[in-house]
Amino acid sequence: MSKVIFGPGVPLLRWACAVLLAVVAVLLSPPLDARAATVSTFAPGAAWNDQNGNQLQMHGLGIVKSGGTWYGFGEDKNGGESAGDAPFRSIPCFSSTDLRNWTFRSSALPRQAGGDLGPDRVVERPKVVYNASTSTYVMYLHIDDPTYAEAKVGVATSATPCGPYTYRGSFRPLGFESRDESLFQDTDGSAYLLTEDRAHGLRVERLSSDYLSVASGVALLPGYESPAMMKSGGRYFILGSHLTGWNTNDNVYASATSLGGPWTPFTNFAPAGTATYNTQTANIIQVSGSAGTTYVYAGDRWNPADLGSSRMVWLPITVSGPTLNVGWFGSWSLDVSAGTWSADSSVPGEGNHVLTGVGSGQVVDVNGASADDGAAVVQWPANGGANQTWNLRRAYGNVFSVVSAKSGKCLDVSGASTAPGGALVQWTCSGAANQLWAFDAVGDYASPSNTSYVLRSMSSGLVVDVPDHSTSAGTALDQWSGNGGANQVWRVS
Repeated sequence: MSKVIFGPGVPLLRWACAVLLAVVAVLLSPPLDARAATVSTFAPGAAWNDQNGNQLQMHGLGIVKSGGTWYGFGEDKNGGESAGDAPFRSIPCFSSTDLRNWTFRSSALPRQAGGDLGPDRVVERPKVVYNASTSTYVMYLHIDDPTYAEAKVGVATSATPCGPYTYRGSFRPLGFESRDESLFQDTDGSAYLLTEDRAHGLRVERLSSDYLSVASGVALLPGYESPAMMKSGGRYFILGSHLTGWNTNDNVYASATSLGGPWTPFTNFAPAGTATYNTQTANIIQVSGSAGTTYVYAGDRWNPADLGSSRMVWLPITVSGPTLNVGWFGSWSLDVSAGTWSADSSVPGEGNHVLTGVGSGQVVDVNGASADDGAAVVQWPANGGANQTWNLRRAYGNVFSVVSAKSGKCLDVSGASTAPGGALVQWTCSGAANQLWAFDAVGDYASPSNTSYVLRSMSSGLVVDVPDHSTSAGTALDQWSGNGGANQVWRVS
């Protein structure tokens, strides 16, 4: 009996097997979207353009996610606007699936012939949240006249992320002034307006169920502008800027387990003296994925002479209990699918290092080369001893445990103190937050050759300090509030 042939010389059975294997391979392969790269690399402060090569106009960032796509909004300053002359142009909308590559979609809120959105108006800081109960995207904005005397919020709505949005008007929340504003949506779906009231302070106000008006006041905090809020581990964090307008400063944060407080005192979240790496808070981006959640600090590096050329600086946020930290990374990567990030540069490598005080020229030393728990950590002239060598072991990002090469014990805040002046000692390593240190770049922080860092405790938020700027050998080190002094800066070699 002859073989059945399908095509020139191909047995039917062999052909059928090949087809079956091909079908199985297709079925087992992940969909195209799942195979697509989900890791984005960011270079903070570098030029950042849309798909047409135009600089992104997402100043005062607003951002909302729908499905697998983020939609970004901002102030269009691409008409030569300056700090003294910044009339409203439009609120553009961009989209991205990876937070790195952005496509211009449309003008979400265009300029109108007159009224609040007219050509001579101030329209700033568009923030957008989605109201699931009304299936509506709600945008809040700072609405003002050129002298900033009106101090109102404006509200616009749309059925789709990019709009166009329908402008619904403006008002003073609960009758109070409102300039820089932001929105926060809690995990229960309630939404809050964060608003800077120059006469009284920074307000947290609950919105109505449809998000279109303010229902009640929740908290009144000290006077800061450019607010942003996040929630992590059941704790709320609010960020803000000192009242310096377009000029950057050391931005601050506070935290609480309830929006009504009590709130912790405000303190810097980036090293003192860096002016928050020359940025002002714009927003916080939450990236949740299969392996965790990353919070991204989105800052504006304003150029007051040409606002449209202002760069965006995005950096990962590190949180431990009530401590929130933002360090500098010349390059870092974010896996938007996993919700995780990694540092690519601008942090010291793991392994053995010597830590030299910029103020004294002396090194971090275990007193008397002791191997005992509780031995004091002091400064001492360098002598090459193992008690002056520290092994950096990365915990995550730019956070390390700092282990004595002599004793194998960790740099520790004695008694897990969170008070300024808490003594530094060595102690058996436990992985506790009082043994974890964020190495935040300072000095020429943007240079690949930078070796200067502030060491910030992830337990207390305070930094390694030489008391009273001492240059004496044997001075015991402590933790202190960051102040930008040379006695708090350490060269890692």
